[in-house]
Amino acid sequence: HMMVHKQEKTFTCEECGKNFKRHLQLTVHLKIHRGEKPYGCDFCGKGFIVNSALQAHKRLHLGEKPFGCDVCGKTFHLRRILKMHMKVHSAEKPFHCTLCEKRFKCPYILKKHVSLHSGLKPFVCGVCSKAFSQEETLKTHMVVHTTEKPFPCDICGKSFKYMSYARKHKLFHSGESGHSCDICGKTFILKPALKAHMRSHTGEKPFSCEDCGRQFHVKANLKQHMRVHTGERPFACDVCSKTFSRKTHLTVHTRIHSGEKPFFCNICEEKFRFQHNLKTHMRVHTGERPYSCDLCGKGFLVKSLLHTHMRLHTGERPFACDDCGKRFRAKTNLKTHMKVHSRDKPFSCDVCGTKFKRKENLKSHMCVHTGEKPFICGVCSKGFHRHGDLKRHMRVHTGEKPFICTVCSKGFSQQIHLKSHMLVHTGEKLFICSFCSKGFS
Repeated sequence: HMMVHKQEKTFTCEECGKNFKRHLQLTVHLKIHRGEKPYGCDFCGKGFIVNSALQAHKRLHLGEKPFGCDVCGKTFHLRRILKMHMKVHSAEKPFHCTLCEKRFKCPYILKKHVSLHSGLKPFVCGVCSKAFSQEETLKTHMVVHTTEKPFPCDICGKSFKYMSYARKHKLFHSGESGHSCDICGKTFILKPALKAHMRSHTGEKPFSCEDCGRQFHVKANLKQHMRVHTGERPFACDVCSKTFSRKTHLTVHTRIHSGEKPFFCNICEEKFRFQHNLKTHMRVHTGERPYSCDLCGKGFLVKSLLHTHMRLHTGERPFACDDCGKRFRAKTNLKTHMKVHSRDKPFSCDVCGTKFKRKENLKSHMCVHTGEKPFICGVCSKGFHRHGDLKRHMRVHTGEKPFICTVCSKGFSQQIHLKSHMLVHTGEKLFICSFCSKGFS
């Protein structure tokens, strides 16, 4: 015992030369060189040199935090962490960097900071070769390569790879959102999230791409962007092996295989795989047509339909049939037309046996047998078997004539009427009298 007072260190490690006051301390120290970790965690299997370190570690899994701060009431699972925390309440920063004179409250934070100046990354991952400046960061990174999730939420049971993730998750259950934006009032659970949000008001974009110079508000967005240049697609589908640059894209893609449709309309209960599809569908109920034609004023649910419609006015038909050369305004129309060249009619009527090339045609045909007219005119209440028939009928009420003659600019409500009219200009006479051979247009 007297050695404690004399500050003598009489026990020396033969491996590294380190001195100790007590033989027990030397015995424990020697386990580091031997790689001995006799005390293992029952939850995650992590090994420890001494039992006291194991007991302290178990508090992470059990959620025990017996050491409380007298000033703010915050609790900790280790006494030394409480000791470091107490410096938060003190303005004292006794540890300073000799390179930039920046000061710190704790020696380990100073140690981490100094490694930034050196640029050295001596700790390398044995799996993916990624290098780190600190050993603790490497240890944290290694969890990425395992399926281990040792930190469970004691409220809902969800498990996490990192304690920090579990801690953040618990804040969602508490409803805590202590950090609010002074400009727009939006609240955030975590202070870094508020800090990143503030850049949306200031316009600050501190993270820039070294390849193309593009700038970003948050580092995570830059990281995602870099995959455009590297071609990296780290997220792979387990079913079809298709790869993606973002995890969110993979999540959305997997719904194709699972058939999951998590977004549903609260009016008609139709379900959708993607949120933007639901958003577009809601316009059917609200009557919203945000995309309108500058020439005729007609509105559309989506921008692509407006582009297709504009070809009515320009006469553009960019999609051509390879078999007959016929051209179409929309790709879907070409796809439908291609079935004309195919003899295949896979859709047959159960009542009369008539076969159809398209499922939509069979559906319309069935209305002939049932007498159903599901498409009702909102003006005169007249019913129609097909949506296309209703669409044509509506032009009677609106006076719309979208089919314009390129020669005399006369307008027609139906394309077939325009076709007949064009014969006036061409002089073509398609119908011949079998008795006198007189021709008629």
